[in-house]
Amino acid sequence: MRFALPAGAACALFLAAAPAAAPAQPAQADSEAMFRATTLSLSADGETKVAPDMATINLGVTTQAATAAEAMQQNSAEMNRVMAALRRAGVEARDVQTAQVSINPQYAYQQGEAPRLSGYQATNQVIVTTRDLARLGATIDAAVAAGANAAGGISFGLADPAPAEDAARLAAVKALQAKAELYARAAGYRVLRLVNLSEGGGYANPPPVPLARMALAKSEETPVSPGETRVRIEVTGTFELGR
Repeated sequence: MRFALPAGAACALFLAAAPAAAPAQPAQADSEAMFRATTLSLSADGETKVAPDMATINLGVTTQAATAAEAMQQNSAEMNRVMAALRRAGVEARDVQTAQVSINPQYAYQQGEAPRLSGYQATNQVIVTTRDLARLGATIDAAVAAGANAAGGISFGLADPAPAEDAARLAAVKALQAKAELYARAAGYRVLRLVNLSEGGGYANPPPVPLARMALAKSEETPVSPGETRVRIEVTGTFELGR
């Protein structure tokens, strides 16, 4: 079945459809302008090295017993002694955070036989933040003397990394500008302006130092060397070039 539209209706449909094609002209003009410009995209990084002013230590207690209850009771008693030793060493309660509490069955294995339950292992591990690096070695010794027998390592860092990050940003942008000018000259151009700038990367700590590598001597304080902390910032920019 066919329907005939009045002349006025056909004209209305045509007028409604016509404006939809109009925005194509500005978009085409922007595209052509983009291809007429010569741009250069580069990345550069800046880095500063500063002495750390804080450290985090992973410490804990691991105990084994015939039953899960006994393993946990022994672990709790040992861990309470470690916590008390940390407080005596000057560590505040806010600087001790529980990282892991676990209880796991232990099995004995013999060839040709099914695994035999031999007991249970309980673990309680905390992350300790030390803000006085001069007392870091003494803090480690106090925890070990109190019964800490599980350790993940030490990480050094900055309580406020912002000043070091800003210094790295300035160095990164300076390096980026110098690189852009070098590339422009090599290609026979000059830098007209910075079109956009973005940041990536950031504050970086050195990897944790395993406590197993430290000499936990009874007669001397454990030696600790904080070294330097690297703060690195990477930036990416697009520059418009001209003759």
